[in-house]
Amino acid sequence: MPGRQERLDADYQKEVDRHLKRNATVQILNGMFGQTGVRLVEAPTFTPAYLFELSGSDFVVGLARSLEASGRVFSPFFGASLIGHRECILSPTLVLGVVMRLQILGMAMAGFLLSNVGALYAVITFLALMGFFQGMSQVMLNSLRAKVIPVKRRGVIAGARSFLAGLTSAVVSYFAGAYLIENNFLGNGYASVFLLAFAIGVAGMAIVALTHEPHSVRVRDRASTREVVRSIPGLLREDPAFAKFFIARALAAFGRMAMPFYILFAATRMDISGRELGLLTLVWMVTPSITNMVWGILADSKGHRIVMVSTLSLWILSHLLLLFVTELMGMALFFALMGLARGGFVQSGQNLILEFGRIENVPLRLAASSAAVSFIGAVGPVLGGVILAFSTYQSLFITCMLLQGLALSILIFTVPEPRRLKS
Repeated sequence: MPGRQERLDADYQKEVDRHLKRNATVQILNGMFGQTGVRLVEAPTFTPAYLFELSGSDFVVGLARSLEASGRVFSPFFGASLIGHRECILSPTLVLGVVMRLQILGMAMAGFLLSNVGALYAVITFLALMGFFQGMSQVMLNSLRAKVIPVKRRGVIAGARSFLAGLTSAVVSYFAGAYLIENNFLGNGYASVFLLAFAIGVAGMAIVALTHEPHSVRVRDRASTREVVRSIPGLLREDPAFAKFFIARALAAFGRMAMPFYILFAATRMDISGRELGLLTLVWMVTPSITNMVWGILADSKGHRIVMVSTLSLWILSHLLLLFVTELMGMALFFALMGLARGGFVQSGQNLILEFGRIENVPLRLAASSAAVSFIGAVGPVLGGVILAFSTYQSLFITCMLLQGLALSILIFTVPEPRRLKS
């Protein structure tokens, strides 16, 4: 006869399956609204263009994005320590999600109420705070998703989330650029975009409140943030496959060091108005919305590793294409290819984290990988700004390609498909 733990696991899985339709709908609608709001701020167009308008400096743009990523370096460990021992994590997930989105409201109010200099300092501060709370929020949201969505359904559901979020984001972003920014809506088009992003993002978190969350039957002992951080080396030693994935994903994140500078590079080759900003953001957002469903179906049938390898290869190719861009259509093609690649890469990377190792260690693995990627994200834009201070945009893009090529080699030759490890 099965033991007590096996019976608890079976009952837990039955509860997950019984409420799968409801929770899948919540996850998809949360992606449609919650992701749209955050994507408007994180797009490599609106926020960098606004920061450059306020500062006139490539370095300040990179520094602001670096500080945003810096906020995510240690905060995932706070998130893991808050939920790792809890049987239910929905309430703290909702609170942190709303607090993170309040920083976007702060950016909007700074644009409306402060002078250019004051707005610059305020926007940089709110970006850093947004990154801090986002690091905690992502650990919680992904842990919640791991609880309520079975492994073999996560790919298609993540694809559906991205599909609807991409379509919504594309329409909203074009409207934001072509109407809000182009017409300087409410006296500050960029601040109006942030206000819209806040409203949509909060609606997404309200939908998460409808989740049916089963009580966990496997949790870690309660641990402080310091104890969580100290447990990371042991986690990596215990699971060498995850450790290699951890290194590869962190190295691939160096591709992000060029993201704040794409639109600034484009401005050196062509005229960029609000309409062009809206168009390029639309392309960047709509491409993954179309393709992430395909990536999700492929991942459910063949595993997320093959998706990660494929999309990282395409991301490297997009940087190669960028070296030869001279006009708007070429830039649109780059954003399409980069959006196709990065959307699938992020989706597959997040899901692979959930599949390595033991289920009770999911928050810990999420925190460790998120912290590493965020550390690279913090160093990267500053490094990119330094490269541009002494060299060219082409040198920056080639550096990204070399580092991502190393990550691709590690993924191909050393990281196994985690489903095979458990079969």
